[in-house]
Formats: sequence, structure tokens, C-alpha cells
Amino acid sequence: MINFKPAAGPYAHSENSSTRIMYEVVLALLPATLFGGVRFGPSAFVVVITCVLACVGCELVCLALQKRKLSHCLDGSAILTGLILAMSLPPEFPVNLTVIGAAFAIVVGKQAYGGLGQNLFNPAMLARVFLLVCFPVEMTHWITPMVDIDNIQQWMHFDGVSAATVLSKTLHSTPTVDLLTGHQAGSMGETNAILLLLGGCYLLYRGIITWTIPLTFMLGLTVPAAIAHLLAPEQFLAPYTQLFSGGAMLCAFFIATDLVTSPTSHRGQALYGLGCGVLVWLIRSVGSYPEGVAFAILIMNAVSPLIDYYIQPTLFGRKEAQALSSKEK
Repeated sequence: MINFKPAAGPYAHSENSSTRIMYEVVLALLPATLFGGVRFGPSAFVVVITCVLACVGCELVCLALQKRKLSHCLDGSAILTGLILAMSLPPEFPVNLTVIGAAFAIVVGKQAYGGLGQNLFNPAMLARVFLLVCFPVEMTHWITPMVDIDNIQQWMHFDGVSAATVLSKTLHSTPTVDLLTGHQAGSMGETNAILLLLGGCYLLYRGIITWTIPLTFMLGLTVPAAIAHLLAPEQFLAPYTQLFSGGAMLCAFFIATDLVTSPTSHRGQALYGLGCGVLVWLIRSVGSYPEGVAFAILIMNAVSPLIDYYIQPTLFGRKEAQALSSKEK
């Protein structure tokens, strides 16, 4: 966190560096990214490539202006920011607006705060909200993914059909299989919940993230959804729809778990994840936007330093140190 100085030792050391962590997360995201690109056609790959290259290019320019090592643009953070931003954009998003969003993420969302490890808000989500506010029409132009991808000619010339997302309030029932396997309109990060879940499990296995934030996020999202759906099923979506549609799975494992913008203690992370989940459900259910992940993340990012301030980890050997101090007196 910003200006967070841990006051307790000893400290655990591992082989994980920030660069290694970034590329591990990129690796975990690749299956869902490739699946989304295949389902939505070449335009989706164009969005991903443009976003990543623009983020790395903007990072390079910022480093050059600050007279810092230019090699830091390949530390994986800019690539990951570009990939997550691309996963949250419509598959046919205009290239020029993609570049603008990527530049905003790096320059305003990251470098303006001092670079890697200093940003208060998640850069990709900050850029997504910026694009949604400035270009609402382009940001809400969703297309239905291609069902038959055996014909390469059809894939090369695929022209998506506009469709509403599952979270649209005019839709109340979508087969669970479609939610899990990506047969729904949305961004690449909103299609295949299974691949995102597998990527999240890989990060848990590698020790990049812990279970605290993903689990509490899911609880914060599904518990109020289940209660509301039980009381008024004709008005509120089912909890499984809330969990497996939109950017919920992407948020649970790849966005809310951002090491820079999330709290440091397990209790703080639990409160943070729970807050993110509840806010996502509130924005989706009673707000004016069908998707609330980006807004919820930014709100909880702002609260994260307060959580760290009031919920601090227990000092190692605290009782023993106090006893020794009292004896010396």
C-alpha cells in the first residue's frame, strides 16, 4: 500500500519477484483470452494486441521522461494492465479509443502516482470507467460470440450481431452451461467462467494470491443475490447468474486481488472482498449500470488505506515483548 511501513518482523522471503508475479498472472489469463478471441473473431485479438502494445509504449515514454530504466516497461505490470483492460472492453471496440484507454490507465492511473506499487486505484478499472463515462455508446456495444468456428473463412470475416448482456434487466434466465462456457454476449473477460476459475486456481496453487479475497467477494455477491432472488425472483437475478456472468469471476481472481490496491492483512482482505461483492450486487441490482465491477473496485480501492490503518496484522511476539518490557521496568 501507499506509504505502508510494516512494523513487525521477522519477514518471510520467497523467490517471487514483482516481475515474476506479473507474468504468472498474465499466464493464468491467457486461456480465457485466447478462448474469447476465438469466439469473437479477429477484432477481439486486435483489441488485446492494441491495448497491450499501447500500455507498454506509454510506460516506455513515461520512464524516458522520468529518466528511469527503460527496461522497466517489460516488468509485466504494463502488459498485465493492458490485458485486463482489453478483457473488460467490447470485442469490437474502436482501435483509437483502445489506445486512449490504455494511455489513461498508464499515465493517469499508474505513473501519476509514482509508478508500480504506488497507485491508489487499479489502473485498468480506472481506464474502463473513464471510457464508459466518455464513450458510453461504444462501451455498451456487445456482440454475440460465434458458435461455429470450424469454417476459417467465416471466422476471418465474422461480423458480430449486437446483443444485450446477461445482466441486462430484460433478461432473467440464462442456462448455467452458457454462462460457464462463454455462449453469451459481453467482453472477453465475461464469457468463459470455467477458464477464469481455472486461472484463479492456478494463482492460488502458485501462492500468488490467497483464498481470502476471492471467497469473500463471492460471498458478498451471492448471499444478497440469493436473498433478493428468494424474496422477488421476478425482479432479481439468481445468484448463479450474478456469479458466473459479467466480470465477476475476472474480478474475484484477477482484479480484486491486486497486491497494490488491496489491504495487507487477512482480516482487511476479507472485509475488502466482502465490500467489493456487495457493491457489485448493489450496482447491478438497483443502480443504473448493468455491470458494477469497475465501480465497486474503485470505491473499495479508496477505502483500502483506511482498512489497513484500522485493521493491522498482529505483531509477531507481541505478548512476549510486553512481558519482557514490564519485567525490565
